[in-house]
Amino acid sequence: MRLKDKVAIVTGGAQGIGRATALLFAREGAKVVVADIQAGPASATVAEIKAAGGEATAVTVNTADRASVDAMVKTALETYGQIDILINNAGILRDAQLLKLTEYNFDAVIGVNLKGVFNCAQAVAPHMVERGSGRIVNASSVVALYGNFGQTNYIAAKSGVIGMTKVWARELGRKGITVNAVAPGFIATDMTKDLPENVLQMMIDKVPLKRMGSAEEVANAYLWLASDEASYVNGTVISVDGGVTT
Repeated sequence: MRLKDKVAIVTGGAQGIGRATALLFAREGAKVVVADIQAGPASATVAEIKAAGGEATAVTVNTADRASVDAMVKTALETYGQIDILINNAGILRDAQLLKLTEYNFDAVIGVNLKGVFNCAQAVAPHMVERGSGRIVNASSVVALYGNFGQTNYIAAKSGVIGMTKVWARELGRKGITVNAVAPGFIATDMTKDLPENVLQMMIDKVPLKRMGSAEEVANAYLWLASDEASYVNGTVISVDGGVTT
């Protein structure tokens, strides 16, 4: 097991990519803190992990709120005594063209997708520094690399995540902590299942592999970066997009 005796926080761990990551990490031996703003689905993910023989606990968190994040970290430390891995996966969408994008929806996406990543990393990093090791993996997006219609707020946040990842890799690397990012492409999740068929087909047509990715395929990238196999990988962005950015 690649994460035996490790403790991992997975934000946005109740559904989609986060849920797939929590389940995979538990199978690989990690004790998982399933952190999500949705308490019910988070508890359901934990129940599934426990039913399979794993160890996990659910924490309700709003990553945009620092007090909530600090409480999450406190719970993780009180429950398991350490934090080895942070998967900054929580994210929201509030798409609109520039001329129609409200300040509220701009701030909401920046709050979760950018500030939330900062909040979680800053709250966890001191404990990793004290232990002299750690893995932080941030969720960016393929659209941060080439843009996308109607996603000013989302792309601003996800581009910022890439920048923060590279800064933290330099700052924390000397402390034994690696910081990397994953940039998923078009992934089949709850966020995409209700899209019109013609929109889904347009997305698939852009992918050289001619299919959407699965949440598990992104989780596999998180797993590798969180494991000792990627111990010399720091400050990189791995695209999991079927070749869209090729």
